Amino acid sequence: MQALEDNCARLAQDLGLADRPEAIRAVEPLTGGVASDIARVRIGDADYCMKFALPKLKVAADWRAPVHRNAAEYAWLTVAAKIAPESAVRLYGRSETLHGFAMEFLAGQEVYLWKDALLQGQAPKGEAAAVGGMLGRLHAASAMADFDRSPFHNRDDFRALRIEPYIEFTAGRHADLAAPLQALANSLYSAEIALVHGDVSPKNILFRTGGPVILDAECATMGDPAFDVAFCLNHLVLKALHLPACRAAYLQEAAALWAAYAPHVRWEPAAGLEARIAALLPALMLARVDGKSPVEYLAPETASQVRDLSKALILAPQAGLSALLSDISEQTKEQGA
Repeated sequence: MQALEDNCARLAQDLGLADRPEAIRAVEPLTGGVASDIARVRIGDADYCMKFALPKLKVAADWRAPVHRNAAEYAWLTVAAKIAPESAVRLYGRSETLHGFAMEFLAGQEVYLWKDALLQGQAPKGEAAAVGGMLGRLHAASAMADFDRSPFHNRDDFRALRIEPYIEFTAGRHADLAAPLQALANSLYSAEIALVHGDVSPKNILFRTGGPVILDAECATMGDPAFDVAFCLNHLVLKALHLPACRAAYLQEAAALWAAYAPHVRWEPAAGLEARIAALLPALMLARVDGKSPVEYLAPETASQVRDLSKALILAPQAGLSALLSDISEQTKEQGA
């Protein structure tokens, strides 16, 4: 806690938000992430969010990543603010020395975390389509020839944060899936199609007056946009399996996300991208059970069902998302999930 308070005080002074450490009235650590120290910092009557990258992530497995990823995250947030200003968070600056930055602290009665709404079983209000549309705009703009890719040549960071802990580590636990999973890993590592956020999860998406604000872009790199879509769909599918009463609604939300995203796909045939998403989704499902960062809310019996279902889909992938989501719905009905 003392180290976090010291970093916040130094960052506030470096960015001109406070003229002296005593100007900081409160530092409140925020929970939810495993890759960074995050705090709500009150300076005078204003609240800020300050974030500092950690060299070792806060998970049981030994999972390390370079702290300079904080620069890529800040660059992604800057790009998002230009492309989708209505869904942007205000930025106050970054310190290269501290590997940290300050941004607007989002709060208020109209602000809610998408993950909380899903886990509470709240009826969807079009969130998935809004996220799909925003992702599509970001990917389309970054796939253009004139997009500045220079801050985002981060494939090795992406491998350390996503490919190894999610795909390669999981392949090491399932010898029968090693070949298809390694093929996915190799494809993700080599792709440089568009700007990938890398952690499009409901835990990183706030809704403010109906629009999504996507945060936590530590994995940002030029890569395969299929990853962002599959990563978000994975969370909707897992929550659908976790909450049987919401299953149909959440699987419909998954379909709505793709329906809102697909019209923005102009850099390649949409069918090819959809096929890659359909191949990635079951791999990510399995990773959230047997990878380095398993989800915390699945009961053991549900985790076992996810494992069996995802393994079957990895070995016999569907070509499209409609068939894949239908398959997930039917198989879990048969299993009594």
